[in-house]
Amino acid sequence: MKRILVTFLLACVCIGSGWAQTAMAPASAAAPQASAPVKDPVSASLRIMLPRSQNNILGAIQSMPADKFGFKPTPDQMTFGHLVTHIADTNFFLCAKATDVPAPKAEEVKDTDSKDKLLAAAKASFDFCNDVLSKMDDSKLGDSIQLFGPKQFPRAMAVLFLANTWADHYAEAATDLRLNGILPPSAQPKK
Repeated sequence: MKRILVTFLLACVCIGSGWAQTAMAPASAAAPQASAPVKDPVSASLRIMLPRSQNNILGAIQSMPADKFGFKPTPDQMTFGHLVTHIADTNFFLCAKATDVPAPKAEEVKDTDSKDKLLAAAKASFDFCNDVLSKMDDSKLGDSIQLFGPKQFPRAMAVLFLANTWADHYAEAATDLRLNGILPPSAQPKK
């Protein structure tokens, strides 16, 4: 069951975040050496994904000019500033649910707050995620928890939602940047 969950999680993340193209080895590559099984593979995988997701999302927020935080691609979509508040709220919520640790009482931010204040909120949410995910193991992933509404889910669902939202939030931020003529962090030339 764990192997299936890990395979599903990695497939979703690789496809959703564009890693599939860069993570796949050429067919001619030699098979990797067998290694020992990874302890807590789901938690370990989420910790592997966190720095890239954090760097891309925070980099996107930093790249957007302050006067463009009110930008929204269509009238029905959220503003860039609202996306940033949503990112912070979602990180606090899902990292708390995934790790069975209460979310800290964070300062409430509004999508109309300054770029600096919104960026600080997003950074604080990733700091919380880094802290709690560094201590996480897979032992509670089968626990039943309430995520959205009254329905119960395995705690592992919070992990899957977290990985998915990082990819989704970055995709939305990257699109907003491109619509404003700015290359997102993952598209910047390698230095």
